Amino acid sequence: MTIILNIQIRVKYRNKILSIGILFFIAILFCIKGIGQSFGIRKTSTGIELLDSSKKVLFYQIKPVSLNGKYQKCGYIHPLYGLNGEILTEDFPEDHPYHHGIFWAWHQIILRNKNIADAWVDENIFWQPVQLKIKKKKECIILQSELLWKSVLNNADTTPIIKENTSITVHQATPLFRAIDFDIQLFALVDSLKIGGSDDVKGYGGFCLRLKLPHDISFVSNGTVVTPMETAVTAGSWMDFVGSFGGDSLQKSGVAVFNNPANPGFQHQWILRREKSMQNIPFPGRTPVFLSKRGLRLKYRILIHNAAINNDEIEKLYQDYLSNRKS
Repeated sequence: MTIILNIQIRVKYRNKILSIGILFFIAILFCIKGIGQSFGIRKTSTGIELLDSSKKVLFYQIKPVSLNGKYQKCGYIHPLYGLNGEILTEDFPEDHPYHHGIFWAWHQIILRNKNIADAWVDENIFWQPVQLKIKKKKECIILQSELLWKSVLNNADTTPIIKENTSITVHQATPLFRAIDFDIQLFALVDSLKIGGSDDVKGYGGFCLRLKLPHDISFVSNGTVVTPMETAVTAGSWMDFVGSFGGDSLQKSGVAVFNNPANPGFQHQWILRREKSMQNIPFPGRTPVFLSKRGLRLKYRILIHNAAINNDEIEKLYQDYLSNRKS
């Protein structure tokens, strides 16, 4: 089954209206019968909602959206739901309207040693959806998205500078947890392109979670309680965020994030915030790195759980993730 959407996007840049006609393909491939048929898809005017046994799992934002014409973004997840149906993420929050659920972005986009765009706050960067394939397998469903990152160069029309291919694999939930895998690949479409985090001691940028932050939020890594600081903290290969995301009347829930050691520049660095901000695995930090035409690959897993599993069990699940990861 193939659905073809014709999307017209109008983007304002320096009082100039750019009309982008997009022929956007969604291929939904239901190829394996059995357990995987518990997954369902609900298509809206802006994206895809994924359900498992009629329970909401996540919403993937396909079409670029904005807040009063600012902070235009697409290719991210919001809402992300807990096992009890509670919403775990925020989008366009008042304190940082350029934060978007589960997202990845960089402050510094540098072309031939000139900073041309800021994908963190959506300055001179535009996202064009190209294709989304949804594949249903026996025990998971996979969203494969292709986006073009565009920028206005030399007062000309928008020019594609990066191609993004992202695969999001949602596994069936157990009574205790659900795993969601992210495989993000970025390919330079122009020569001498660099990306980097914020140009300060924080160096934040890369894979981020704009989570709701309840009053009892806690941060635990490899069995050790971690205290957030203004700059990055050194911890383990995974971080667990636990709290009353659905309010004090509901059971606590958690979101654990696994950093894959195959990621370039792998370090045990985390930027953590207790209120009004995102959680981030910073890459590459303050110093930009070249983005080649052969591509850059970043892989992570999010483990959504009901806070009934302990740290030893999360560590075992992390080791299982490593033993099962593909090249």
